[in-house]
Amino acid sequence: MFQSGYVAIVGVPNVGKSTLLNALLGEKLSIVTDKPQTTRHRIIGILNRPGVQILFLDTPGIHASRKLLNEKIVETALQAMGEADIILHMLPPKPELSEEDRQIAGRARQFEAHYFVLINKVDMVAKERLLPLMQKIHEELSPEEIIPVCAASGDGLDRVVQAIAARLQEGPAYYPTDQYTEHDLRFLSAESVREKAMQLLHEEIPYALTAQTEAFDESGKVPRIHVAIIVEKPSQKGIVIGAGGAMLKKIGELARRDIEAMVGKKVYLELFVKVIENWTKHEKQLKDLGIIP
Repeated sequence: MFQSGYVAIVGVPNVGKSTLLNALLGEKLSIVTDKPQTTRHRIIGILNRPGVQILFLDTPGIHASRKLLNEKIVETALQAMGEADIILHMLPPKPELSEEDRQIAGRARQFEAHYFVLINKVDMVAKERLLPLMQKIHEELSPEEIIPVCAASGDGLDRVVQAIAARLQEGPAYYPTDQYTEHDLRFLSAESVREKAMQLLHEEIPYALTAQTEAFDESGKVPRIHVAIIVEKPSQKGIVIGAGGAMLKKIGELARRDIEAMVGKKVYLELFVKVIENWTKHEKQLKDLGIIP
């Protein structure tokens, strides 16, 4: 009997969802930064085990916001919950539950999906504090499973996979067993560039930029990839480029290393910066850029 199903990873911003997905897959798929709201797309990661295929949906952080971009990416997360067979709700190891996490739990229980809670970063919590926290979660959120994990080190992840596999129904293999994502290299290249830009830039710039692969040519021995970094104000363009082009060069160098690791060979990566005024505030622009469907 073959088992398969969809698993949504949800939680507040910056709780470690993308780190968890990357650790589960053993591949760099979702971008990771120390800034909240990094994930904007619903990422499908594919975990294959003998007789089992688990399709993970890494979702944007769920949070309250009046900004159009943030509202739309939260809609993406909520939609993924409705499509999942199992919901993994990641929590920080804090003694009190946030109102946002209570709301996420309430939303999760509206669906027919199995509902698990993962307490992340348990390496930062004394053992005597962990049991009372688990008891509080059990009483207030009523999950089927509570699993302490450390996504960064991989501790507890085998138990997560075992708990998921035990709940999956009989189903087909939706993807080839050697495939770990539905996204192509065009998408992953742009995401890698966006990750490096977010890591290197500060203040409001990371939230006002995105990246888009505008040309991709694999016909030669060395794939040629052209990625646009898109900002929403002319003043931001110079910041991304940096003095003498230094910042743009650094972003490109770091992104190219990650892309080469993904494809297993050298690539030619060219970056440029363009301005789309106030793109984060217009639904049409968000659709044109592929951030929302």
